[in-house]
Amino acid sequence: MAGRAAEPGARVRALAPDTPELVHNYGSLSLHELRAREFRRLAGTVYLDHAGATLFPQSQLTNFTEDLMNNVYGNPHSQNISSKLTHDTVEQVRYRILAHFHTSPEDYSVIFTAGCTAALKLVAETFPWESQGPASGGSHFCYLTDSHTSVVGMRKAITAVNVTSTPVTPEDLRESSAAVSDPDCQLPHLFCYPAQSNFSGTRYPLCWITEVQAGQRCPVNTPGKWFVLLDAACYVSTSSLDLSAHPADFVPISFYKIFGFPTGLGALLVSKRVAPLLRKTYFGGGTAAAYLVGEDFYIPRHSVAERFEDGTISFLDVIAVKHGFDALERLTGGMENIKQHTFSLARYTYTALSSLRYPNGAPVVRLYTDTEFSSPEVQGPIINFNVLDDRGNVVGYSQVDKMACLHNIHLRTGCFCNTGACQRHLQISNNMVKKHHQAGHVCGDDVDLIDGQPTGSVRISFGYMSTLEDAQALLSFITATWLHSSKGHPARVAAPLGVQDVAMVQEGCDLSPQEGSLPDSRLPMDPATPVSVLGPSSAEAGPALQTPSEGAAGVPDGGLGTHVVTNIYLYPIKSCAAFEVTSWPIGKQGLLYDRSWMVVNHNGICLSQKQEPRLCLIQPCIDLKQRIMVIKAKGMEPIEVPLEENSEQGRICQSKVCADRVNTYDCGEKISNWLSKFFGRPCHLIKQSSSFQRNAKVKHGKDQFPATTATLSLVNEAQYLLVNQSSVWELQQQLSTSDENGKEELFPMKDLISRFRANIITNGTKPFEEEKWDGISVGSLHFQVLGPCHRCQMICIDQKTGQRNQDVFQKLSETRKRKVNFGVYLMHTSVDLSSPCFLSVGSKVFPVLKENVEHADLPASEKHQDILS
Repeated sequence: MAGRAAEPGARVRALAPDTPELVHNYGSLSLHELRAREFRRLAGTVYLDHAGATLFPQSQLTNFTEDLMNNVYGNPHSQNISSKLTHDTVEQVRYRILAHFHTSPEDYSVIFTAGCTAALKLVAETFPWESQGPASGGSHFCYLTDSHTSVVGMRKAITAVNVTSTPVTPEDLRESSAAVSDPDCQLPHLFCYPAQSNFSGTRYPLCWITEVQAGQRCPVNTPGKWFVLLDAACYVSTSSLDLSAHPADFVPISFYKIFGFPTGLGALLVSKRVAPLLRKTYFGGGTAAAYLVGEDFYIPRHSVAERFEDGTISFLDVIAVKHGFDALERLTGGMENIKQHTFSLARYTYTALSSLRYPNGAPVVRLYTDTEFSSPEVQGPIINFNVLDDRGNVVGYSQVDKMACLHNIHLRTGCFCNTGACQRHLQISNNMVKKHHQAGHVCGDDVDLIDGQPTGSVRISFGYMSTLEDAQALLSFITATWLHSSKGHPARVAAPLGVQDVAMVQEGCDLSPQEGSLPDSRLPMDPATPVSVLGPSSAEAGPALQTPSEGAAGVPDGGLGTHVVTNIYLYPIKSCAAFEVTSWPIGKQGLLYDRSWMVVNHNGICLSQKQEPRLCLIQPCIDLKQRIMVIKAKGMEPIEVPLEENSEQGRICQSKVCADRVNTYDCGEKISNWLSKFFGRPCHLIKQSSSFQRNAKVKHGKDQFPATTATLSLVNEAQYLLVNQSSVWELQQQLSTSDENGKEELFPMKDLISRFRANIITNGTKPFEEEKWDGISVGSLHFQVLGPCHRCQMICIDQKTGQRNQDVFQKLSETRKRKVNFGVYLMHTSVDLSSPCFLSVGSKVFPVLKENVEHADLPASEKHQDILS
């Protein structure tokens, strides 16, 4: 059960890369040929979230598109030729679905829904519940605790009709016995359980269906007639379900889990045994045989499907399902082949993960499973785990996810919409769940550890196109990140992962996928010389970036030391290169024109360096005198963009930044063509509209500066980001390697600073002292410290080349623990912009400690004169 790990020295079966059990071919088509032909988009990507959504093959989409282009499909509720074609095709798909589940229209009906969740909701609303009363305990709704949120959510609709809902643990159901015998009691009860846990991949016995229906195994000891809802969405993605042998009364499914496409379409398979009992109230278009407007007269259609499919179904998506079946059978030969292939990959990976040990013998992962992966009858192709450090502490799932992204490994983290299984395996009590919510944790966020305890875990899952290389890439990533990163120790494996794998691990090789290099033609130009607001300046215009000496890394306890602004950067175009200045105006939203523009794709979605690292090679420079921004990139002619919009020519559009809707305008076709040529795909440059105000979400404590309304540009979190050179210097020392000649500087200070994309750099006196500040004063300007900056994978991108290197993020992850924080967010307070305000290099910075707020009121004589008003 929870927290299973292999015993030290446990013998693990070796599976070499040429093991027949693993290298599965679908008929005459090898798996590598399948990937090359149908999934070229996966090149360089390790996709391990098939339980979330599997991937569609290229031929499925091609054939579906050709079908739509060659046929006219009309609304199936009409009577014309095109509508008749649609109706007949939809009915044929219904037959195809039933045949896939080894049943027929004589036993089941297929009701198309918007997905599995909609199918569950339909059952909750139409099941023939009997309310509690003086003479009857009423119906019961029971569900396994290892159930998806959408199943547990049924209880809300059921409680509304005064029906009892009871969660049942897997252990209690296994030990349950026959119900109280009362042949005369026909009270309808419903039991719901998943064929496969979406959390751990545990496959529950399908024999429970007939046992519960027959009263031989009862979730609660009460007389009545039991019906069974089998949540099959996760199970049928990689296995065949035979409804002739396991005749569940309700079976909800989602087709994207099986085919990858279409999304937003599911079905409820309803047994003819229970269909006549369902009670439907609302009726929509296409469901009525007859009705009157003026009186309560309504006759439903006879067909179960027509009665329950309100309005026009998504008939083109239904046609896409037909092509999904075609592709799946043509490429794999059927679900039995898929089941064997995916389970073999999962067992190999589980075995290898169980064997990984730190040099001190501690396990590298904690596995959450109820099985030993002995058979696909009891275990699906899902592995759930948390990574541990060498002391046994859990590494937060958010941190693991960020590191995996650096290796282009796509996995799933959190509780996977299955709180019951998450609580059981991670040993999280009900009170802890409530406390986690009070602490700010909500489902789907990145709050992965609270008081050192995990709030969720990491899940990987395999699909029919998954390969042994995918599994080995994950193992290599974990080995390289947690075994090789700590103190240079080689990996210790309790038994071989495979002959070649072990040899490479012992030699200290990094088995992770290698990042591709950028073409030389796209290397950046030399960094621009820092400029002042008055124009270009010489190198002597401001103090050079200073590297703190080892002796200057700290000051006596209690002292704040002397702090000076050493560098100022703005980023006119979000995620593009920095523009360094020595003096610059302050605007309402921060440094004037900082992140006022951003690059979006053809759908208007903001591009960041996480998706497009080459953004850092785009170099914007602002000329305030000429009121233009000049944009440069190697291999491209410079292009000019006006600083202010032309209200008559600018096309207004909307976009999103960190869940905030922002009003912007398109900067024109000329710059769009320039960007599209550079990136090799359609792009646009948009600018935040000057008439649009985006307010910051700022909480004001009792000891903070007076509350103000902070307005933001296109930044993620706050108006300013400050980084302390002393903090960077400490990180640089940790990143440096020792050799026979002494320490080698891998990351020059200025290059390292550029990765953190801060606006204000101070010389500092102590590493990370800025995290203890409540605010700072720079001359007449006061800044409130809003909190630390939680770092993502962007700090792994070299801002000169656009190439990725995970060392920086990995080292911060090791040394900062928990959240990878670096730098602090600032918001200016009480700014009088009636006359120009400037921030300048060389200005003194006066910090205000969190426990010493009175330092905010500084004598006028101490206010630095480099701030001009």
